Amino acid sequence: MGFGGISIWQLLIILVVVLLIFGSGKLKSLGSDLGSSIKGFKKAVKEEESKEKED
Repeated sequence: MGFGGISIWQLLIILVVVLLIFGSGKLKSLGSDLGSSIKGFKKAVKEEESKEKED
């Protein structure tokens, strides 16, 4: 059994369907956008924590 009752085969089928719908180029840009968003969020949280420590 995989993640929350989803088997590895079901995950692979979902991945293939997503690839067919969006294409690999769109997924690559979506992944890089998501990564940069997460990086920006972590930076903002770190800056906020450093401001709180200064006060």
